[in-house]
Amino acid sequence: MKRRDLIKGLTLLPIAGSVLPLHSLLAAPVGEINLPLTPQDKKMPKLHRKAFVMDGHTHVMTRELLMKTDIGQRYSDGTVDLPRAIEGGLDALFFSVYTPEHYYPGRFEVKNTFRVVNLALDQIKNNDSVIELALNASDIKRINKKGKMAAFLDLEGGYDLDGDINLLRALHRLGLRSMQLTAHNTTNAFIDSCNDVSRWGGINDLGKKIISEMNSLGMVINIAHASNDAILQTAEASKHPIIYSHGGFYSIVAHPRCITDEAAKAVASKGGVIGIHFGSLFNNPKYFAWQTAPKETTPASVQQSVMKTIEEVDEELLKEVPLVFNGTIPDDYWMHVDQLAKVIDYGVNLVGEDHMALGCDLDGGPELPREIKDISDYPQITMAMQRLGYSDQRIKKILGLNWLRVIQEVTGG
Repeated sequence: MKRRDLIKGLTLLPIAGSVLPLHSLLAAPVGEINLPLTPQDKKMPKLHRKAFVMDGHTHVMTRELLMKTDIGQRYSDGTVDLPRAIEGGLDALFFSVYTPEHYYPGRFEVKNTFRVVNLALDQIKNNDSVIELALNASDIKRINKKGKMAAFLDLEGGYDLDGDINLLRALHRLGLRSMQLTAHNTTNAFIDSCNDVSRWGGINDLGKKIISEMNSLGMVINIAHASNDAILQTAEASKHPIIYSHGGFYSIVAHPRCITDEAAKAVASKGGVIGIHFGSLFNNPKYFAWQTAPKETTPASVQQSVMKTIEEVDEELLKEVPLVFNGTIPDDYWMHVDQLAKVIDYGVNLVGEDHMALGCDLDGGPELPREIKDISDYPQITMAMQRLGYSDQRIKKILGLNWLRVIQEVTGG
């Protein structure tokens, strides 16, 4: 048994209110570890255990920033921490740090972005027995060979609403290697969001300069949350493959966050990858219809003033943390994981198996399928693809090899 395969079968066991460090397990020779089964053990197909598994969009650091927690500890809530990620068989993550709209009115987006990136680096370092920062595909492979998980830093939200390229370069020097162009659901100074007004008809000249700079730096361009025109124009402007890290297909669910067939084909034609979100809202037509049916609503209160300090913004955002779906879903509308597999299959038939992947958005608020309560249930998606009759090689591509290929092509390493 390879060392990495052994690690993917281990559970981080709670001991006296803490977590047994993975390095204490790594120190034991292979064959001498005999751990009892625990309630956290999950059914994991042999294919999943052996495959390289990478998710394209997993939220981290928001709760760690605001609640002063550590991602190396097992949380009693939320959907992501390192112990549960290991139980789910994850080998690598787009370690997605988040700067949401809360920070935009006071123009705190730059300050928040740099502090969450620095916090991510600190937490990766503090948990270096389990996880390491990867700057390219070679790093990911090297880290996995040591039995560890690889973190590939990705930014969701505005790094700077004005699009200052010097700030982009500084983030690259810190280790950021992937970035969403839009300011989450907000149109910024250079690209239109799919959920906001169209100011540029897609991207403008500054947007093209930022795309060119990211190409030169070897940064992955993420067009999730972008308008249809912006996706098409980014695919045309970029010299390298681009990604759509997390979402569904507009032909299945007519949500503005879902990608059109036209845009999906443009991403694929560039050699890019589309990551399927795990949420019902983007993938389950019946649930979407239920959610968008006319309902009685209470008028929202209007915020009278912009919060003056970033600490005030933190207090407001803390009310929403952890960022998970807390509602109830009637059985008739609650999606099974097999529906996710059908969405993946739609994409395979549309753009091919080389351009499909997974971007769960866990701890980002999705309404998860019945079979998935958190990231430890990741093997459920493998089993659903097996039920479709997919070959092992196709499943391996979708589980992570497609992400790895794009990172290799973009970073050059």
